[in-house]
Amino acid sequence: MGIRFRPVTFKKRIILIFLVSILTPFVCLGFLSFYTIDSIIDNKVESTIQGRLKQDLLTLENTLNNLNHVSQQLAIGGRIPALIERLHQTDQPYERVELFNEIKSELNVITFSNPNIGLLLFYYPDTGAVQFENFRVRTPFAPERLSIMASYPEITYYGPHRSYNDSINQYVFSTMRQVNVAGRNVYLYIETGRNALETLFAPQNRKSDSRRLLILDNDGMIAFSENREVFPESTRFPAYDAEALSDSGYYGNFFWSKETSNQGWSIVSILPQNELNLERNRWLWQFTGFTVVVLLIAVFFAWLLRKMVYKPLDKFNKEIKSLILSHAPEETELTRIPEFDYTLYQIRSMKRKIWNLYEEIEQKERRRADLEVEKLLYQINPHFLMNTLDTVHWLAVMNGQKEIDRVVLSLNKLLYYNLGKKGETSTIGDEIQALKEYLQLQQIRYDFRFDVDIDVDELALSLPSPRFILQPLVENALYHGVSDDGYIYVGIRLRDDRLEIEVRDNGAGMSRETIDKLLHDDANESEKVGMGIGMRYVRRILKAHYGDKARLEIESGHDRGTTVMLSLPASGGDLDA
Repeated sequence: MGIRFRPVTFKKRIILIFLVSILTPFVCLGFLSFYTIDSIIDNKVESTIQGRLKQDLLTLENTLNNLNHVSQQLAIGGRIPALIERLHQTDQPYERVELFNEIKSELNVITFSNPNIGLLLFYYPDTGAVQFENFRVRTPFAPERLSIMASYPEITYYGPHRSYNDSINQYVFSTMRQVNVAGRNVYLYIETGRNALETLFAPQNRKSDSRRLLILDNDGMIAFSENREVFPESTRFPAYDAEALSDSGYYGNFFWSKETSNQGWSIVSILPQNELNLERNRWLWQFTGFTVVVLLIAVFFAWLLRKMVYKPLDKFNKEIKSLILSHAPEETELTRIPEFDYTLYQIRSMKRKIWNLYEEIEQKERRRADLEVEKLLYQINPHFLMNTLDTVHWLAVMNGQKEIDRVVLSLNKLLYYNLGKKGETSTIGDEIQALKEYLQLQQIRYDFRFDVDIDVDELALSLPSPRFILQPLVENALYHGVSDDGYIYVGIRLRDDRLEIEVRDNGAGMSRETIDKLLHDDANESEKVGMGIGMRYVRRILKAHYGDKARLEIESGHDRGTTVMLSLPASGGDLDA
């Protein structure tokens, strides 16, 4: 038999996870810190600074290589130089506009695909004009005034210097390359983007450490300095000649480290000597204080977590258990935490709604069952009657009795529809067709003539409808006084999201008492006579399918006829389910 362990409670799991999540990174940080301190003690600070400097050099080289790559795309071969040459050769305004737009489009594609590219423009040194710039240029634009970091026959690198992009005030690197355009002295000028070198230079990023950077050109001249007091720009780096082959050393009160690029320029990191020990001691004090604070915070949050999370969850557990008890006493106690109190309120509200819905469903199912019985009673359900009528139909056909054939055929179609053999739901179009069969029978049955006008919106024909709701309304019109010269109007309209049905006659009308009985009387079927059965069926079927979303109204008066109005949701209510 295997050993079974007792399940760990949720409270213990929360505390365990919390402590592990707090202490694990702290312990890892402690080990890493002690390793770093040991490295400092073992005089490895130089290798750390050198590694960081190599990363800076790599970042800078990648940025300048990207500038070089883009400048080659735009200045040597390709479509841009050819388009610029055509632009200068043509005098046709339309062609110049087309060429100008095409050049801008090509430049937009290149700059969009290179997010580290900032200001880009074509410079004409003979006139000092700029063209095709992608940002507004700060004037005066004078690249000849910039400090050269590295210069080669085909390309020149500048920087760092203040950007000529008028929308930013940052230090950037830039490059300039002559464009291959016949007969024109054109140069391509490109700067690094807004955030391409944001981690390197202190004046723009407000560095909190004391490390500063210098940029040396190919001859060892300082092209850029973050410490201009000791290492002014446009001067030779003091240790360049004496220790040209060395990558690090000391000058005055500074420790310096140098990395040289493949192109000949160098990046130098300078750090005050006293910062080496000062930083270590400061870190030790900070780490000790941080350790104490973290432990106190961990204890406090462990206590707070139990108070604010576990106890409210216990209340949720009680509320969920009470969901299965319909008559359980309702809890009113709160947690005094707004989010949890709101959730408790939602759970309690959900509980009330669930049981109210359960009772409503039970009542609705009982009503639906009673309604089906009523429907069977009202529709005269025996199937043998349809079979018999079918036999009578063929006998009438065989004996040439066309009128009898027509009557029997209409009756058979009407019974077939009302018996629901096509399914429980129907459409307005089906209801209209059944109504026409019913009216054809009534025209033969009664010894007086009456006209029926059916006006239906075509958009409403395909809408879902309960089966057998139009016939009782029209039968109500016949029942309440239509005689010779009688007129019945059936109108169906789709207005917004409502289906409006109107059945109007010009008969003798009904009293208010009769209308109230048709709308509100719920007497047993055995006590009902005349049209009350059909109207009661209509009221019940509307209530079952639409609830309170359906409206049934009757307007009538002595010698003023009767109007029955139905308003149903066009969506179909429960019919769509």
